[in-house]
Amino acid sequence: MVVTGADLRCTIPFRYLARLLLALYSSALLLGCSTQHTPAPVTTLDMRVEEPAGPFSGSTYTVQPGDTLFAIAWYSGNDYRDLAKYNNLSAPYTIKVGQSLRLTAPVASRGRTSSPVAPKPVDRKPEQAYGESEQNVKTVPRRVELPKRNTPAPPRSSAPPTQFASKVNTWVWPAEGELVGLFDASESGNKGIDIRNQRGTPVVAAADGKVVYTGEALRGYGRLIIVKHTDTFLSAYAHNDTIEVKEQQWVSAGQKIGTMGNSGTDSVMLHFEVRYRGKSLDPIRYLPRR
Repeated sequence: MVVTGADLRCTIPFRYLARLLLALYSSALLLGCSTQHTPAPVTTLDMRVEEPAGPFSGSTYTVQPGDTLFAIAWYSGNDYRDLAKYNNLSAPYTIKVGQSLRLTAPVASRGRTSSPVAPKPVDRKPEQAYGESEQNVKTVPRRVELPKRNTPAPPRSSAPPTQFASKVNTWVWPAEGELVGLFDASESGNKGIDIRNQRGTPVVAAADGKVVYTGEALRGYGRLIIVKHTDTFLSAYAHNDTIEVKEQQWVSAGQKIGTMGNSGTDSVMLHFEVRYRGKSLDPIRYLPRR
């Protein structure tokens, strides 16, 4: 006996047929969805300073091929002299692959490091502790100009500071020129900003602090100056033509520390970085709006 569609329509009530068709359609839809890739969620980057994560965020670090004490100090947010002291190293600071280095002072010697520090603010977010204000970051190159010295730098006291400030009170642009490189938080991105101008253009300290490194020991930075501003904030000035400060020298915001050059790169520019406990930050967020 052959059952036709007409017979089915006659023998099966319409409401049951509708439910059957709906169930079949839903099953097909679920099967199709299960074979597709779910799009990755969109992640919005938090503009606040976060605690650093990774190999330099703990109290120790295992030396990898190509590491130097100077590079480990910079990427962990330390003064290389402190790391040398913590690990009983002396010049030329030879380290070995696989060696475990302390990144923090031993308990017995804390409070007697070469760089005295002020007590940290309690229960504050890092950006609140250091006077940060949110700014809209432009993503196109532009020219930045330093003040024409209408506000002279405060005269230096005969007695230099004996400890770092608890926060950065004033940030200034480290050089005049065209902004040709912006910060990129990706793993292989630009860890700072690039300012282009003529050779010999003054490079100035972006904030008050102490010069903790001058030299060419960090590959890719050329003649480099690192200034420590607080217990946790450092800034770097790379590719200098000349360096006009010495290590352990206290400097003021706006004070000339070098001149722009092309050491370690193929064009005359200043590469400028800001780091918080070794974590790269976007300098545009800290520098005054132009």
